[in-house]
Order: sequence, then C-alpha cells, then structure tokens
Amino acid sequence: MAEVQLVDVEKRYGEFLAVPKQSLTIEEGEFLVLLGPSGCGKTTTMRMIAGLEDITAGDLMIAGERANDKPPKDRDIAMVFQNYGLYPHMTVAENIGYPLKLRGMDRKSRDARVLETAQKVELDALLKRRPSELSGGQRQRVALARAIVRTPKIFLMDEPLSNLDAKLRVTMRAELKHLHHELGVTTVYVTHDQMEAMTLASRVAVMREGRIVQLDTPKKIYSEPADLFVAGFIGSPSMNLVEGRITGGRFEAPGVSLPVTAADRDGVVMGVRPEDLQLTTDGSAAVSGKLYALELTGDSTLVTLRDRTTSICARGPADFEAPIDAPCSLAPKPGVRIHLFDKTSGQRIDG
Repeated sequence: MAEVQLVDVEKRYGEFLAVPKQSLTIEEGEFLVLLGPSGCGKTTTMRMIAGLEDITAGDLMIAGERANDKPPKDRDIAMVFQNYGLYPHMTVAENIGYPLKLRGMDRKSRDARVLETAQKVELDALLKRRPSELSGGQRQRVALARAIVRTPKIFLMDEPLSNLDAKLRVTMRAELKHLHHELGVTTVYVTHDQMEAMTLASRVAVMREGRIVQLDTPKKIYSEPADLFVAGFIGSPSMNLVEGRITGGRFEAPGVSLPVTAADRDGVVMGVRPEDLQLTTDGSAAVSGKLYALELTGDSTLVTLRDRTTSICARGPADFEAPIDAPCSLAPKPGVRIHLFDKTSGQRIDG
C-alpha cells in the first residue's frame, strides 16, 4: 500500500491543456474513482500516475518519493485495462504468473502463488485454458488475478468492466469490492459509469474538462452535489433540474411551486431527485402537469410529467397506471432537501 500525491500536476500536448494544474491526495489503502464523461482527463491523469504519460509540470509522489522520472516498471504499480491485455498464446496460469516470472521467482513458488491468486477470483478450475476459450467475465478475472498476484503498492484500473454485459458488470463489481476489502491495496479506478463509482469508491473525484469539480464520498456527492454538472451527472435517473426564481420563500417555475429557505432571487435552478417525489391527489401538490410517460422498471414506475417547458420525473409505485396526458400531481416527500443552484455559475446555493 502507498499514498499517492499529485502536487500542482499539469498535462499539455503542445498548446492543448489536457489537465489544468491541480493537486490530489489518494490515501493509503483507499479506493478512489476518477469519474467523468469521455475526454474529461481521467485516463490521462491515471496514465501520468502509471508513468505512461509524461507530466508537463508538477510532482507525482508515491509513498513520499518523487516518481516523475521513474519508469513504469519501477513504480510498483499494476494496471488492469479495458481490453484485458492477455497473452493469447499463454494459458490462464501462465498469464497470471507472468509478472512473477519477470521478477525471477522460482517455478515452485510461482505455481503456488498463481493457484492461491486464482482461487481468490474463482479461476482455479480454468488454469489450463487459453484466453480464447474464456468468456468476457473470465478474461477480466484473469486480468485482475495477474494484477494482484504480486501484491503491488497501487492498482490502476482503466474502465475494466466496460466490455462486459450488464449482469456480469454487477457480479464483477461485487468481486472488486471484496478483493479491495481483502487486499487493502491503494486503488485508482477510472470510469464514466456513475453506478460503478457509487458502489465501489471510498471517494469519488468527479472530473470535467480536465479539472476535479468535486472530491468526496459517494454519499456526500449524491446528497450534496457541488454544482449543476455533478447534480445532473450523478444519479439514475438523473436529478430533475428546473429553471425558475425564488420569491416570497418559494421556488416558482411553470407547473412548480416549492417552499425553500433561500432569499429572493432570479436565475435559479432547482434540483430534486425522482425518488424524493411522490404522487399525490390532495392539496399538497408542488408539481403539476400532464402525464408524459410511464416506464416500469420492475420495483417501481418512473412517472414523467410535463407542463409547457418543464419536465419532471418521479419514482412511483410499480402498480401505478394512468393514461398518457392525464392530469397528474407530485409533492416532495417529508424532510426532503431541495437543491438550489445559480443558473449562471452553476454553483450550489446554500439555502
């Protein structure tokens, strides 16, 4: 395990600034997720830690030592890639044991370590097979086993689950979570999938245009997004965001009237999550409009209302049914916090 520090790190490609100057401390033993859309700089940041990209300015510290000029092989880092990176001519056992072979470990010790590692990821029955004989999930487990077999200081994982189907991704998330708990190795994980970030991370660094816009625990990022970008990016379905104004202690927009504690002002965006709204037929309605869509998700139904320019989604009961264009009303659940953001800056308003 090792602490990783990025101190005023910057990355340029000629005149293009890919990662503006920023600092980040990844604590020893934590699982940090770099989350953001394509092109936001998360993979570039990971590749600088790995030594696969030169750092234009600033310092990379690993376990208290400056690592800018250390080649990748001397950083004691193991990487897991999106495309697995397995050797097709080698068996599963040979793929897993290859890092140990490079380090000169004797055959007997190597075989024992490979078997022990394979058992952790349930591959011990497949050690004689080649990658072409494995499913996608099995190949990803081989890549994980090859990374953990030598117990490095740091794991770097670049969208390792993106090539798997939905069911396998759920299974592999659980395996990754358990492995990190068991091994306790400092892990940096890159993904654009906010569900992976929320379920795996000790902390999440949400990135946009090369910058970290919020760094906190998954719970804090979900419950207190720092700006409109984070509010809209985190959550499935995403947070309802409605433009309006605050007047007389209420947020007002077409079809929406909600009590808030902020001072009167124009240019406000109100945010409320679908699960924080409930269907209502009494006088407590805060949102009203015509039913635009119903989506059954199994355990609930996503109910979308529309009133002119305003569209709001709520999570209703699974057995809810109503005709499209029927009048419908929503109200916040008791104790729910309404999020407010400045329309111009996008920053959170503390009400």
